[in-house]
Amino acid sequence: MKKLQFTKMEGLGNDYVYIDATHDDIRLTPEEIIKLSNRNFGIGSDGVIFIRKSDKAEFLMDMYNSDGSSSEMCGNGVRCVGKFIYDNRLTQNKNPKIETGKGVLELDLEVGSDGFVSYVTVDMGEPILKPEKVPVAWKNQDPIIDQELEIDGVSYKFTAVSMGNPHAVIFVDDSDKFPVKEVGSKIEIHSLFPRRTNVEFVSIRGKNHLYQRTWERGAGETLACGTGACAVSVAANLTGRAEGSVRIDLLGGTLYIDKAKNGNIIMKGPAKTVFSGQVEI
Repeated sequence: MKKLQFTKMEGLGNDYVYIDATHDDIRLTPEEIIKLSNRNFGIGSDGVIFIRKSDKAEFLMDMYNSDGSSSEMCGNGVRCVGKFIYDNRLTQNKNPKIETGKGVLELDLEVGSDGFVSYVTVDMGEPILKPEKVPVAWKNQDPIIDQELEIDGVSYKFTAVSMGNPHAVIFVDDSDKFPVKEVGSKIEIHSLFPRRTNVEFVSIRGKNHLYQRTWERGAGETLACGTGACAVSVAANLTGRAEGSVRIDLLGGTLYIDKAKNGNIIMKGPAKTVFSGQVEI
């Protein structure tokens, strides 16, 4: 059996098990990741994130979903990585760069009077709209904006955005009443999406104020999705449902998404440590 030191962290309830792999090259099998993530027999999480050394940045975020599959990017996850490396004195830099599946991202850490990080702002880079890059198996390479997708005889309009991982954003009248599991699970594995997809179901609460529920690829419905919120902001602006910066409420809390002059998407939100410990696996 392996003994692992871990820290459980969450960003708006989107929780992961974080493992410091900067000194030892710790690797887990998909089955071990599933076991750790299990909420009854393991620690319980939406997945596992390893923090590794990087040749391109200060650190590398190596992320896995609760079903054991790898994932390119997680907005809530990268905020927690920023908090982890600062709070655990792996860096003293309040603007660290983290290598992710989206590329190298720069973070801005807000440190409280207690010396620990509370909020993190992340430059998430440019949104990807070209279908083959999202990826979506589409008839042409124009951005997919409010295009039809049929599930069980019902037509939904979706906008495809990648923030390093794929998203299908669907605006609905009432996200709380929408059958997220039933529809989201089918869209995730739809043949249009060769690498599966995350799905956001979004309703409008006011001017530049949105409410999002997310069916996450490989994890099911989660309390929050940072890359999803970025994708929702992009989709809302593309479809005229919002203009400029937006507030996005999620089941776990609120994120603030803006667009920089260079076209990059900027995300701000909290990052929290839940507990640390040792586990045998």
